[in-house]
Amino acid sequence: MDFLEAALTVLREESTPLHWTVIQDLALRRGYLDPFSQTDIRRQLLAALAAAAKDGRVTKQGPGVYRLP
Repeated sequence: MDFLEAALTVLREESTPLHWTVIQDLALRRGYLDPFSQTDIRRQLLAALAAAAKDGRVTKQGPGVYRLP
């Protein structure tokens, strides 16, 4: 699963705005992201969330907090 897909899946499942650290933690715990096969998870997840916010797939609600539109 790629970083954006993992983040969107977590946001869909939780159906509430979440800080990126919570999104990362849940994605890792649920096995959507794998720290052994994917490198620099923090940087890549933040980049995916920033790109998604820019194109409207997620909305940035506050500092580091994202939600589905």
